[in-house]
Amino acid sequence: METSQGNDPCTAAVSAYAPTSPPASGDAVCDLVTVPTRQGLEAVDILRRGTGEAVGPVLHDDGCDTLGFLVPAGTAACWDVPGSTCTETDGRGIRLAPEPPVEGSDWLVPPGEADLATDPVVLRRALGEAARMIEAADSCR
Repeated sequence: METSQGNDPCTAAVSAYAPTSPPASGDAVCDLVTVPTRQGLEAVDILRRGTGEAVGPVLHDDGCDTLGFLVPAGTAACWDVPGSTCTETDGRGIRLAPEPPVEGSDWLVPPGEADLATDPVVLRRALGEAARMIEAADSCR
């Protein structure tokens, strides 16, 4: 499994999202972009407010305070957004079922309420906007 470079202090926890078995029927082959929860929640709001910009399934890892956005396979090869990590699934699938794929995680945006995956270009833009909003809010304190 390869990960892009990022500043996320919880990069070790990202591998917990990656399944270990080959994809079965009903599994989605995708990569996973992991970001700090605060930035991820802002990005989800931005994506849901946008016109025509749908958000795919999003996992919340309670143990490390991160959100994981499912993105199309191959995204990890060119992902370079500071503060985030993109993990390749190496052809292994994530079961898109009501139960989260990893113990200790939960769906923030469940598969039944979302597109198959979030467009990485749209996600990159939303994460950038979220980072700017957080920086502006923090500078007002």
